[in-house]
This record gives sequence, C-alpha cells and structure tokens, in this order.
Amino acid sequence: MKIAMLQAASIPLNYAENLHQLDQAMQQARTQGADLLITPEMFLSGYVLKEQTQYMAEMLPLVKVQQLAKAHQLALILGAPRETEQGIFNSTYFIGDQGELLNVYDKTHLFGDVDRQQFIAGQTPVVITTYHNIKIAMLICYDVEFPETVRAAAQAGAHLVAVATAQMQPFSFVNKHLIATRAWENQVYVAYVNQIGHEQPFEYVGLTTLAAPNGEVIAQASETQATLLFAQISAEQVQKAQQNNPYLHDLRQDLFMDLAKLA
Repeated sequence: MKIAMLQAASIPLNYAENLHQLDQAMQQARTQGADLLITPEMFLSGYVLKEQTQYMAEMLPLVKVQQLAKAHQLALILGAPRETEQGIFNSTYFIGDQGELLNVYDKTHLFGDVDRQQFIAGQTPVVITTYHNIKIAMLICYDVEFPETVRAAAQAGAHLVAVATAQMQPFSFVNKHLIATRAWENQVYVAYVNQIGHEQPFEYVGLTTLAAPNGEVIAQASETQATLLFAQISAEQVQKAQQNNPYLHDLRQDLFMDLAKLA
C-alpha cells in the first residue's frame, strides 16, 4: 500500500482554509497513486483552540471531508476535535475511499495544560482498522512517547502505527530518534505526521517521519517546509522483521503483568 503524509501548517479556527489545503493534498496524493493520506494532529481545526474548543467540535465539517474522500477515492486519517456529552476529544478519524467513517481514535495521553484545558482523555488504547490488507493503528502525538502504546498496537497485530502529531520545540528528539526506536522495538511501520510553522505559543518542528520495521527511517521531511511524503508499506515486511527480530515473541510478559499491583 502506498501512503502519503501531509506536513503542513493548519490555520487555527479556519475550517474553510484547512479543507482547501486538504482537498489539494488529496488530489496530489491520489494523482501520485497513494491509497491513504495521513494528516497532522488537529489539522482540520488547528491545535490550540482554548475557549473555542466546543464551538469547533460542534461545527466540524466531517460530511465535507467524507465527500472529499469519495470524490478523490482516497482514504484519510484526519486529525480533528470530537464532541461528546462527556467533553471534547482530540481525535483522528479514519475515513475510507468511499467516504465511509471506518473508525475513530481519541488521544489517551494528554500533554500538559494545553491538552488538559481543552480535551478529555480517551480510554481505548488500541484502535485498529484493516485497509488494503494492512492493519493500521492510530495514535496521537504524546501517546507514542510511551512504549506501551506502540507495543500494545503491535501485539494486537498492527502493521502500521499512524501518529498524527503537533510536535513542537524543544522536543525534536522524538522525531529524530524515538520514532525509529518505536518501529525497531516492535517491528512495525511508524508514520509520524507533523505540523509546521507557529501557533502561539508553539513552534512546530516539522520532521514528519516514516520508520520501517527494521528501524530504518525511509522518509523524513524538513523542519520548515510544507510537503507531501510518499512511501510504500508492506505487511510482508512486518512479518519478515518480526521473524528476524523476535522481540514480541520472546518478551516474558508473565514477568510484568502484575507490576502495577506493586506500585
């Protein structure tokens, strides 16, 4: 399966402009043969919503996004807010190439005050969607910085972990080093798709990255340039990597299952 990763600066509180950017990116991705496009965290609305969170979730133009997916015949993992009776989630939506909503993942690990003042935490650690025979798990930004999240996805059979992020300074270490480590230690693909530019008070670091199951970085964007990255991924490569590096098989899970009870 060929995936596209959109590194771009979303416009805060401007659905119309972000939909326009998305439409253009989807057209380019489909022209170049991509089957799936992944956007950054909260791309459709902007990440820093503050008191506008409820309004932006209520006004989410999800139907228009679904129409774009069907028009371009391109699947999409889209970062956007999600309104519920309990509160607002920082979410990613998996939309199929006929516009059908296949899955939704809510960020489980909230980062600092910026997340906690806007969102509530998701409670489902692993959400997997099978698309073109590839099992895809979704995470969001801070989630991937905990090894348990990617390990849980790998143990559930994921071939690709798609991470929408809005990673900012001074945390580019995650892009440069941690993503490849997560891929290596779990023998899965990890796509880490970031914003660029400034959104007060943050400066985003770009460096959208795709790491292969052997830990090799096979695609990485610059720190500042808007771009569309492409890469081929293969379930067979995941299976081969897990045979060559059998961490998941050799892990003594029986030693660790009850550690939480000791805390």
